[in-house]
Amino acid sequence: MSISVYDQVIAPLSRMLVNLDAVIAKAEQYAKHNNIEPTTLIQARLFPNMLPLVFQIRIATDTAKGAAARLSGNTVPKWADDEETFEDVHARIRKAIDFLATFKPNQFEGGEKRKIELKLGPREVRFSGSDYITGFVIPNFYFHVTTAYAILRHNGVDVGKKDYLGDTA
Repeated sequence: MSISVYDQVIAPLSRMLVNLDAVIAKAEQYAKHNNIEPTTLIQARLFPNMLPLVFQIRIATDTAKGAAARLSGNTVPKWADDEETFEDVHARIRKAIDFLATFKPNQFEGGEKRKIELKLGPREVRFSGSDYITGFVIPNFYFHVTTAYAILRHNGVDVGKKDYLGDTA
């Protein structure tokens, strides 16, 4: 038996977005407890030429909504990239979770064969649905979630593997 597109994409990305939101909540509490201006963490980077935390959140949520829409044959919604506060970041993540929750497994039938075209910077890339999932969605999504986690850990937020993985039982 093969695993469905829905089970490969929607379920795990939804779960990780919930985990990411919980990690952000820990960062928010850390900032309050340590009298750190929230913007300091929201704009934190691992290195000067890397994107800040808020961009990691935007890219992770954009990857999730784009995967759901493209693999189901729908239009990818456009969202403003204007998050400045922890409240805004939580709202962005919740919006992505809520968007993914609107999809049902049957909407992804044949998604593995769907032709996906993306513009990545100056180049256009073409994928089959399967290649899009394994070669772009999963690695890109987890890269940005992991980087968000690492930025916060690097800045002293007490998060660990259990926070990243969430309740896996």
